Amino acid sequence: MRRQLNTLYVTTEGAWLHKDGANMVMDVDQQERARIPIHMLESLVCFGRVMVSPPLLGYCAEQGISVCFLSPNGKFLARVEGPVSGNVLLRREQYRRSDDVEGCAAIVRHVLVGKLFNQRVVLGRALRDHGDSMSAQASTELRQAYQRLERISRKLLTEPESQVLRGLEGEAAQAYFGVFDHLIRVPNPMFRFDGRNRRPPRDAVNALLSFFYTLLTHDCRSALETVGLDPAVGFLHRDRPGRPSLALDLMEEFRAFLADRLVLSMVNRRQVSERDFQGMDNGVVLLREEARKNLLVAYQERKREEVLHAFVNEKMPIGLLPWMQAQLLARHLRGDLDAYPPFLWK
Repeated sequence: MRRQLNTLYVTTEGAWLHKDGANMVMDVDQQERARIPIHMLESLVCFGRVMVSPPLLGYCAEQGISVCFLSPNGKFLARVEGPVSGNVLLRREQYRRSDDVEGCAAIVRHVLVGKLFNQRVVLGRALRDHGDSMSAQASTELRQAYQRLERISRKLLTEPESQVLRGLEGEAAQAYFGVFDHLIRVPNPMFRFDGRNRRPPRDAVNALLSFFYTLLTHDCRSALETVGLDPAVGFLHRDRPGRPSLALDLMEEFRAFLADRLVLSMVNRRQVSERDFQGMDNGVVLLREEARKNLLVAYQERKREEVLHAFVNEKMPIGLLPWMQAQLLARHLRGDLDAYPPFLWK
């Protein structure tokens, strides 16, 4: 089993990161604020105006530690990484499979089966835990959405065309997010959810979802690179310059399980409040700096929790799940597995 290393998130504006021996040091206003051994890191994520010295960038590249730069609000800006690693034969098979209609559809089908299964678990748990306290209308709509996702999942198993599969995914997203507001149990109107919106988000819940999706995309991309796959060439998400399509494919199975559940948990437990958000004149809702720090802590703590992986029948930290799924995808592409087994939340 691969060792789970740490992702270091730097959110302090004006921070200067540099290398001192085998340590990464953070200075703010010419004062040392933090020091961490570099060998403990898997990746470095910088929010906003954070500067990194060339020697540190070079050393991270040599050690396979990716450095990602995001805007203060979590929008991806750039990524620095070392030489491309991995088996060239594996990548060539990935490219062939992406262009093969049947082979591509088979992978898309299993990715979406995993995604919809985990969405159903989110709805099912809400009904089980809070169905008695919901209004009759909310309970009915949740059950209808659950059943609709079940019907779409059955269609996925028999549909041979990728384009139709993508259409079914859109239908499932409409059903799932159409009842997402019923899962939010706080009465604060700040946290009402009226559908998914992004680039940029226009309400607090979408701001939280987008933030965690950004972190999850980073983790999935790192996992794919670790096993030697090309994050830019996907199956569900088609090629587009600058887009990590395969990383977006991989994260589909984890959206509901990790990001959506974490958002619901933090909102319903009142771990986020109105003061954590800033509304702009153009209708955009942004996370404040202190809120981002709290979200990052919650995300890292969640990744340390263990869960049973049904396919390999082994307990592992949630943070290792993207790596395990990337490994299983690589095994499928090499021909060691007849099909790609998605992550199913039990």
